[in-house]
Amino acid sequence: MTRPTSHLVRDHATGARVSSAPSGRRPRVAMVSTFPPTQCGLATFAQALAGGFDDVGADVDVVRVVGADQKRIRGVAGNWVTDPATTPWPTDPAGSAATARVLNGYDVVILQHEYGIFGGPDGEHVLGLLRRLDVPVVTVLHTVLSRPTSRQHRILSQVIRESAAVVTMTRTARDRAVHTYGASQARVAVIPHGAAEDLVVQRAPQPSTPFGGGAPVVLTWGLLGRGKGIEWGIRAMAALEDLVPAPVYLVAGRTHPRLPHADGEGYRDELVALAADLGVSASVAFDDRYLDAQALHGLVRSADVVLLPYDSVEQVTSGVLTEAVAAGKPVISTRFPHALELLGDGTGLLVERADPAGIAHALRQVLTDADLAADMARKAHGLAAGLTWRAVATEYLAVCAWAGRPASHRAPRTRDRVAAG
Repeated sequence: MTRPTSHLVRDHATGARVSSAPSGRRPRVAMVSTFPPTQCGLATFAQALAGGFDDVGADVDVVRVVGADQKRIRGVAGNWVTDPATTPWPTDPAGSAATARVLNGYDVVILQHEYGIFGGPDGEHVLGLLRRLDVPVVTVLHTVLSRPTSRQHRILSQVIRESAAVVTMTRTARDRAVHTYGASQARVAVIPHGAAEDLVVQRAPQPSTPFGGGAPVVLTWGLLGRGKGIEWGIRAMAALEDLVPAPVYLVAGRTHPRLPHADGEGYRDELVALAADLGVSASVAFDDRYLDAQALHGLVRSADVVLLPYDSVEQVTSGVLTEAVAAGKPVISTRFPHALELLGDGTGLLVERADPAGIAHALRQVLTDADLAADMARKAHGLAAGLTWRAVATEYLAVCAWAGRPASHRAPRTRDRVAAG
């Protein structure tokens, strides 16, 4: 495939690369990320965003971040085999150099950033790749810590300096990027996490649940590991046994593949034992199958309530939260940053962390007050259309086009779009 020649200038005010390529055409975009069949949230996000680009008639090629060289798959332009070295400098820089040569054939690069996917301590090897790029970079920040270590702060600050534009998915993350990591507010766009269009389509509730008998289903899904707060949901179920019919709590998701046993399958075993100790084993079910998109969406549509009992105070984005809202489901969540922004207007109910009594009270409200549940669902549906991957990809294209213009030709961005307003 013939790739265009990159025309590069450097913005001397910030040091970030910007393109002087002609602006009369849509930029050619490459994306650096993990990608299926890798099973992680970032890979799922990248695949969905690439699908959104395709839906709007735009091309994006993926350079897949992998731990060992693998056969290329459709839609993947190349693999970047990350160096397993734990030193700040890779033992074999040839991989970064080769990856940079591929990426430099595009107009703009989208970099999906998460500390854990790149080689080196806190993913420091990504800096070597960025230094070799001669094209503008749009970096998507999936984790923006409020209290980073000194190394985490240094790495992310440098990633931001090397980027022509930065995307966050919430205002909280944007504010942290600006005030904690030194990002220029003019270079930060807020674009929400996307959701599958199949979830957004208005559908009647599923006629039956996975359990039968009409028991209302409370659903938590996603890769399982400590910090998800599932134990608080299980404890809440013990306080709802008087409801007729009593709800069923379904925890769907495989153990996160990168977690050690104690934090993965060991955590699941502890949860099963807790349900038995509390006498609610019949009301708690675990589904550890890998579900394709169609099966997962069917499961989400069958739920009566989605519960996010997370322990984290740092989570600035949640794909599960976005998809639950897009599906028009009543959501009960702890007060992590993304939930505060998306649910704070009454779209969902917010509870404190590690508070099973508060979770039980909120579940009782939603399960016994049909008007409340309908109002929450109505508000969620009002947000849904703007959360499709098609809509999100359109926003990304606009940012890529902005980043790809010469700095002197860029008009200031006048707005950020977030689902909550």
